[in-house]
Amino acid sequence: MAVIGLLVLGACSGTSPSPTESGGASEPAGSTGETIEGFVSIHGSSTVEPITSKVAEDFADLNSGFDYEVGDEGTGDGFANFFCTGDSDISDASRKIKDEEAAACADAGVEYTELQIAYDGLSVITAIDNEMTCVSFLDLYALLGPESEGFQKWSDANGLAAELEAQLGTEFGESHAPYPDAELTIAGPGEESGTFDSFNELVIAKVGADRGVDPLVVRPDYSSSSNDNDIVTGIAGSASSLGWVGLHFAEQNADTIKALEVDKGDGCVAPTSETVGDGTYPISRPLFLYVNNAKAASNAAVVPFVDFYLNDDYGAVTDEGYVALPDDALAETRSTWEAAY
Repeated sequence: MAVIGLLVLGACSGTSPSPTESGGASEPAGSTGETIEGFVSIHGSSTVEPITSKVAEDFADLNSGFDYEVGDEGTGDGFANFFCTGDSDISDASRKIKDEEAAACADAGVEYTELQIAYDGLSVITAIDNEMTCVSFLDLYALLGPESEGFQKWSDANGLAAELEAQLGTEFGESHAPYPDAELTIAGPGEESGTFDSFNELVIAKVGADRGVDPLVVRPDYSSSSNDNDIVTGIAGSASSLGWVGLHFAEQNADTIKALEVDKGDGCVAPTSETVGDGTYPISRPLFLYVNNAKAASNAAVVPFVDFYLNDDYGAVTDEGYVALPDDALAETRSTWEAAY
C-alpha cells in the first residue's frame, strides 16, 4: 500500500514582472487604466486554488506593484484559520459556507460577499490497471461509508452491499458485488477539505439517510491528505485502490489513475466537463469565492482583482480544467459583485 503523506502545501506567493518585461498586454488591469498596487491574501480550497493562482499570476503580469498569496489548506481550514479570523481578504471554497462557519465570521465581525464562480465534478478514482469501470452510489456507500469501517478487502463489503440492495433496490444504482477478494486501499481528502464535505453530502448521506447511522460520513480508517497530488500518488500505487478527488486533478493525472463512471440510478456516467456542466454526472458541485467586505473597502487591490477574476480573466476557469458557469449564472454572479462594489 502506498503511504499517503499528510503534507500541506505551503501558500503560493509571488510578484510577476511588469507587462513590458513579461511581454504581456501594454495596458494594466483596472478600470481606471492605472497600475494596481497592493497585496491580496487568499486561502482555502485546494480545488479552487489552481484557478485563483492562475488569475493572480495573470493580474500580477499586468500590475507590477501587485503581490499575492494563495493557500490550499482546504475550505474548512480556510474559513476557520484565515477568513473568519479576518486574516485573509478572500476565501476559496468548494462548497457553501456552513452555518457554524458563518456564525464564527459574524462573531469576529467579518461580513462577506458570496460569489459562485464555476462547477467541479468529484471523480471516483482507482489505479489505471484496475478492471472496474463503473461504481454505483450503493457501491460507494458499501465500500467507503461509515458502516464499512474495518473492511480491509473489497469482498468484506459483499454482505453490506446485499443488505443495501435489499433495502434500497436500484434507487442508487445497481451493486457491482460480489467484489473481488483484493486489498481495499483507500485514499481521499481529509476533514479540512470541501471535497470531503461534498462527497459526504452528495453520496454518503444520500444513501445512508434511512440507515440510522450517525454520523453519515466516510469511514475514518483511510489515508487522508489535504494535498490532491498525494491522493493521486496513493491511488496509483495500488492496483486495488479506491478514492476521490476533484475532476480537474483526475483529468490531469489520467496517465496514472483512472476515473470511474458513476451510477446514481440512471446508468453509468463518466465525469467530464460536459456531464458536469449539463448536470448528468451525479457527483457535481459549485465553487465559490468569499470576499471580506471590510477588506474590499480598505484594500485598494481587492476590488480590481475580483473584477479581473470575473471578467477579463474568467477564461482561467476552463483553462485550468473546470466548468464555466452558464451565461445566466455568470451574469448573476457579476451582478452580485457589481451591486456590492
